[in-house]
Amino acid sequence: MLLEYSFIIPVFNRPDEIRELLVSLKELDFNGSFEIVIVEDGSTISSEEIIKEFEDSLNISYYYKENTGPGDSRNYGMKLAKGNYFLILDSDVILPPNYLQEVDSFLTSNYYDCFGGPDSAHESFTDLQKAINYSMTSLLTTGGIRGNKQAVNKFQPRSFNMGLSKTAFLESGGFGLIHPGEDPDLALRLLKVGFQTILIPNAVVFHKRRIDWNKFYTQVNKFGMVRPILNSWHPESAKITFWFPSLFIAGFVFALIIWLLGASFLIWLYLLYFLIIGIDAGIKNKSVYIGIAAIIATFIQFLGYGVGYLNSIWKLKFLKMQPQEAFPKLFFTNEN
Repeated sequence: MLLEYSFIIPVFNRPDEIRELLVSLKELDFNGSFEIVIVEDGSTISSEEIIKEFEDSLNISYYYKENTGPGDSRNYGMKLAKGNYFLILDSDVILPPNYLQEVDSFLTSNYYDCFGGPDSAHESFTDLQKAINYSMTSLLTTGGIRGNKQAVNKFQPRSFNMGLSKTAFLESGGFGLIHPGEDPDLALRLLKVGFQTILIPNAVVFHKRRIDWNKFYTQVNKFGMVRPILNSWHPESAKITFWFPSLFIAGFVFALIIWLLGASFLIWLYLLYFLIIGIDAGIKNKSVYIGIAAIIATFIQFLGYGVGYLNSIWKLKFLKMQPQEAFPKLFFTNEN
């Protein structure tokens, strides 16, 4: 099968990020051809002028549509793309020069209809971005699932770095209107109809999260809200590990209470864990500041996700609310 690649990139009010991504696409070390499909998802700050700067050096198609969310925008782009294999990226990533060669080499020898790749922090990223990247990819925090884990079949790709065949897109209907969570939902639906997914460990992207602590909390809080919804849609995907952040925070509160009552052993275990996080992050990033910031990022990640998860369990399981009723802001509508 001759693979013809189409990069699918939704963008919402982030023209500067598109410039950085296009520069990295221009510098790809790949002998074959590929196209780039950029879908402006109802932005008020357009990327069109920046995209025009690259039209002579890259095969780019640009489309503007009303705001219906990133999932529906990817579907829109895939319907218009000319390739038979879609490479789906977020606008806030940068590609290393070997990215497409790594993807092509893997798929030509081990074909899968859907794949995901790891994310990492580029040396040019801010200390805050590096700290947050550590908290979301480290073996000590998330188990390395979002990072460079040697995964096999049934990996659930994330849409910042995801591949999808045209065949799988047409049969599945693509992404749903929930966000976040549209990517694991699609992966789980693909598995149900017989397609296979996999992690390509060397298909790394640099994920440039432009967020502060408040935005990071909001992001991971939404991740926590979404997971029970996905578990209700796909019961086979539920795991006890999804409870860990909630239990971690509950345990931390309990440790503080008994510390105030005179028992300090449990709080020392938490402090030891955070010390290990700080040392590990500091050594890997060669920065004491990043080590300290990674401790903060890890706590915020567990707190945001844990609170969101419990909130979702309460509304879905105990109040018997429907997901769209319980969390309307997690769902887009498609009026097309």
